[in-house]
Order: sequence, then structure tokens, then C-alpha cells
Amino acid sequence: MVRRRKKEQSEQEDVVPLETAPDVRANGPWDISERKPEGDPSYVDLGPLLVRAQDGFSIQLPAEGENGQIASAVLVAEDAALELRAFAATRSGGLWDEVRDDLILEVTRLGGQSEQVDGPFGPELHIRVPVELPDGEEGFQPSRIVGAEGPRWLLRGTFLGEAGLNPSDEGVLMQAFKDVIVVRGNEARIPREALLLTLPDNAVAAPDEE
Repeated sequence: MVRRRKKEQSEQEDVVPLETAPDVRANGPWDISERKPEGDPSYVDLGPLLVRAQDGFSIQLPAEGENGQIASAVLVAEDAALELRAFAATRSGGLWDEVRDDLILEVTRLGGQSEQVDGPFGPELHIRVPVELPDGEEGFQPSRIVGAEGPRWLLRGTFLGEAGLNPSDEGVLMQAFKDVIVVRGNEARIPREALLLTLPDNAVAAPDEE
């Protein structure tokens, strides 16, 4: 709340500057207006997302639904994975707060557990969802879900496997998340609308798993 200074207060009174929130995207992920991949051939063009390829993981683009749309990119490392999804948002931001609340409700519905903690990009979720293991025993799937909001977009990263079980702010997958460049475009979009990805020109189809 901003209050008027009383008249009897000295005009020479020091003014205390307002504290500003730290820039959680100071080290990425980036908007295309902030960083461009020119001169870096390691970036893979997926349309709305530019992902920097590294030796430590492969990039998979799973098709979804009857139309075979691609809404996510999955970076698969030896013992972990990172799923990237991008969504349209409003200029005022705040979409990640809404999405987190919805995710918590969904985890509760599934009988899982969720914990909200402070991470490098602000609030994030650590989740455990019950699953049936291949041997028929009951187990759980751990995941770490982070969100970064940029100019009219939200980038959501879901860390799986070892990266979900033992979250770390270091490592090849976390660096990959920071290296992402989002190309939202200027089209009018509904908040939460998925930014569908496109196959790069040199994409190679992977065989379906049995």
C-alpha cells in the first residue's frame, strides 16, 4: 500500500527504494526477443521451442491424439528424462500459479502426494504418483515439475526418473531447460493453449516400442 507522507515530516527524509523481485529467468529459459540461436548449430528448431541438443540426451517428439499432434518434447538421458511443454499465457502472467493448483488437485485425485517448494524458477512441485510396477507390485512415479513464465508464454518442465527422485539444480537436463528459447509468435491465443511443436527438417522416425 502506498501512503502519503505527512506534511510535518521533513522534506529531506530519505526515500527507501522498493525491493524488486529477482529475475528467475536471468539464466534462461529465454524468449526469442532476448536470445537468438544464430551461430549456434546445436539448437534444434521445433517451431515454438528451440532446444539446444547435447551429447547427454536424445530428443523425442511423441505424437498425441488421433491427429498426431506434437505437444511436447522429451529429452531422454541415461537414467532421467525431461518433458517440455509450452503454453500461451496473458501479458499479466500468473498462469503457473493456476496450473500448479490444478496439478495438486489431480495428484490428490490419483492418490498421490505433492509438495510445493521454492526452486530456481520460483515455486515448483515435487510429486509422487502411485503406479503398478511391471512385476505387479505397487510403486510410485516421482517427478519434479517446474514452470517459467515469459512474455505471454509458460514453459513447463517435468523431470522424471532420477531427476524426479533426487531433484538437483545442476546437470545436463536442468541446463537444457535453461537453454530453451521460446518462439511464441504474435498470434492471438487463448491462455493455456498448447504451443504445438513441429518436426525439424532432419528428423528421423523412431520405431514404435513393443
